[in-house]
Amino acid sequence: MAKYIFVTGGVVSSLGKGIAAASIGCLMESRGLRVTLQKFDPYLNVDPGTMSPFQHGEVFVTDDGAETDLDLGHYERFTHAKLTQSNNLTSGRIYEQIISRERRGDYLGKTVQVIPHVTNEIKAGVRKVSEEVDIVIVEIGGTVGDIESLPFLEAIRQIRHEKGKHNCIFVHVTLVPWIAAAQELKTKPTQHSVKELRAIGIQPDILLCRSERPLPKDMKDKIALFCDVDPDAVITASDVRSVYEVPRVFAAEKVDEIIIRHLDLEKQAGPRDLTRWNAMLERLHHPDDKVSIGLVGKYVEYEDSYKSLKEALVHGALAHNLEVEISWIEAEGVENGDAESQLEGYDGILVPGGFGKRGIEGMIRAIQFAREQRVPYFGICLGMQTMVVEYARNVCGLERANSSEFDQGTPHRVIYKLRELKGVDELGGTMRLGAWDCVLAENSFARQAYGAPEISERHRHRYEFNREYEPVLTGAGLRITGQTPDGTYVEICEIGDHPWFLGCQFHPEFKSKPLEPHPLFRAFIAASYEHRKRRLAGPLLRSLQYASGD
Repeated sequence: MAKYIFVTGGVVSSLGKGIAAASIGCLMESRGLRVTLQKFDPYLNVDPGTMSPFQHGEVFVTDDGAETDLDLGHYERFTHAKLTQSNNLTSGRIYEQIISRERRGDYLGKTVQVIPHVTNEIKAGVRKVSEEVDIVIVEIGGTVGDIESLPFLEAIRQIRHEKGKHNCIFVHVTLVPWIAAAQELKTKPTQHSVKELRAIGIQPDILLCRSERPLPKDMKDKIALFCDVDPDAVITASDVRSVYEVPRVFAAEKVDEIIIRHLDLEKQAGPRDLTRWNAMLERLHHPDDKVSIGLVGKYVEYEDSYKSLKEALVHGALAHNLEVEISWIEAEGVENGDAESQLEGYDGILVPGGFGKRGIEGMIRAIQFAREQRVPYFGICLGMQTMVVEYARNVCGLERANSSEFDQGTPHRVIYKLRELKGVDELGGTMRLGAWDCVLAENSFARQAYGAPEISERHRHRYEFNREYEPVLTGAGLRITGQTPDGTYVEICEIGDHPWFLGCQFHPEFKSKPLEPHPLFRAFIAASYEHRKRRLAGPLLRSLQYASGD
């Protein structure tokens, strides 16, 4: 029977509940236990698919095509859990299911209420992911006291009551702020947060206290006394240089031992083994060199819009014992300014995914710069589509070539709406989503990176390469090096006579992990580092030639 760890948050949002849940999962796996993770989001959207990236951050996509909260990306990066649509539930989806059942008459005339109908639906969602694992880690979005999260908190209270205290544990992430004027850490916000939690029937077993500074023992004792928690279960969750340090911090505070003891898992759990994780951290903090990447995007003011992408670049650099420096470049700024002055000096250029017309011309200018200056280029989703538009305009001479997403009247629709979406106007869940197979061409950058003839990658897009323009584009030198096995969709485009120039329609960042860097990011970083060495060697060589009189 699966055991349950419920992670809640208090005082303020953005304390890192997702990282905490993922790190606990990492620790449990290091003890030989099988884990899965689940996120409950209290908002009424059915899923995050239609939400603004400025407000919600990136939309993470699973193999089965679920558009989910970005925390599921943390879960997959920190653990081996294979997540699906069932691992992310929103209030909107739960109410949608209940209303559909009520309309069908499934409740046989009963009054449909929050308790028991909504809470039962939530509990059913937890049970659905509880098969074939030892531990289910469930994160409740929002903070204690939010009215919309109350049904979720009531549901996990009921689960604890039904399963017993040795099968469930409550972990509460809270804030212990440092007040600069008083030069003191303050425990009162944590006390009030726990008081709010206890008022609805939940007594936390572990407190993860987010703080800028380590908590002294007397402060931990005070929190334990006022919150009715064991002193060794008051954990300092202080700021770290990288989120990947958190499992090691929790291990030092013996969080895994507390959980295993509380859940009676001593017989199933083996000794902790973080050997590979610690080796990764050593490479992360002691790189041999660095590489600089210019990321030209639409949502760069809010880095969480590209959370998985940022992490995948870090992973790619880790594979070569490098540090990656990412410069976030607003595409509109490239469109309206001097592209060369903004882009010169980078070792590689990346254009990520996105929707809408804003900044497109800036992306195209950045791609043209990378192509002409022979800077390694990586285009993802929209980055591949704009790469095709740039090539059609500036190499093939197709003036006004564009995507029909940006210009319905373009005479050359080299990118157009997915054929199966014609006549579909709804935005939610209507894209090409989830894992699709792709066949790779011989002697291509992609085939060299993957080392395999066929791959599977995750997608999230509404527009596709128009194969009517394939002859003119390939005739001018563009290579189609990845396509679906039936030849319907173009998945990867390359320029073969360039040091490294690749665009892919899918999102490889969703499958990258710190211990398993994605092949394309690994290859892109390698090509960028080679470009860096050539770029830096040029002035040195010229100075040596000058000194020798040549």
